[in-house]
Formats: sequence, C-alpha cells, structure tokens
Amino acid sequence: MSRRALILRYTAFAVLAVVANLATQRVVLHGGAEIDATRFAIALAAGTLVGLVVKYILDKRWIFYDDTSGASAQGRQFFLYSLMGVATTAIFWVTETVFWLIWGTDFAREAGAVLGLMVGYTTKYLLDRRFVFQASRGLS
Repeated sequence: MSRRALILRYTAFAVLAVVANLATQRVVLHGGAEIDATRFAIALAAGTLVGLVVKYILDKRWIFYDDTSGASAQGRQFFLYSLMGVATTAIFWVTETVFWLIWGTDFAREAGAVLGLMVGYTTKYLLDRRFVFQASRGLS
C-alpha cells in the first residue's frame, strides 16, 4: 500500500473510532441537566473502550494486515495494543478535559477530544508499528 493510501485509510479509521467514542460518550451523558465528575469519567472510559475495540479491529486487518490467530496470541496482541494506547489516551483525556474545564460546553469538550485524539492516534500508529504489529506482513 502506498504511503498516501495508508495515511488516508488510517485517518478514516481514526475518524470512525472517534465517532464511535464520542457517540458512546453522548449516550452516557444524555439525559442529565448537569454533568458531574463521575458521569464525565464514566463517559470518557466507555467512549475510550468502544473506540479502542473499533480501532484495533480495523488496524489489525486493514492497516497492518495482521493474521495472528489463536486466543492466546491475539490476547497478547490486544494487550500490547491497549498498552501502547495508555500514553496516547492520556493525551486525549487531558486535552478533552482541559477544553471542557475552560469553556464548559459540549462543543469545546468534543473539539478537545478530536484534537487530543489526532495527536494520540499519530503517536499510537508509530508505537503499534514498532511494538505490536512488527511481524505483520506488508509493513515493516
């Protein structure tokens, strides 16, 4: 796959994961007049988990062309994929939270989320390529 095609595909998958993440957050946050810290944290965690699973499935198959099989090997791989996301998730959470604390609107919160996820996903691709999917065919 060409570099341009890789960037476009990875970006499209990141957008899908962001939409899944933010949609999950909206579901969790829906219905309350006031967003308290507990509900906000639950929304962040739920959205992050949904986005992580969506992105892993897409990356594994369509970015890294990974054919790892077996529950043990895939479990290890998903663990490493998740671990690479810890620092990048912190970037996302901090950015989203700062935007929410400063401006206090859903638009600002989601703008912070998108910005944090853009930086996080770029970093995550580099980490995944090096540490998670390094043995996959098609990319090195």
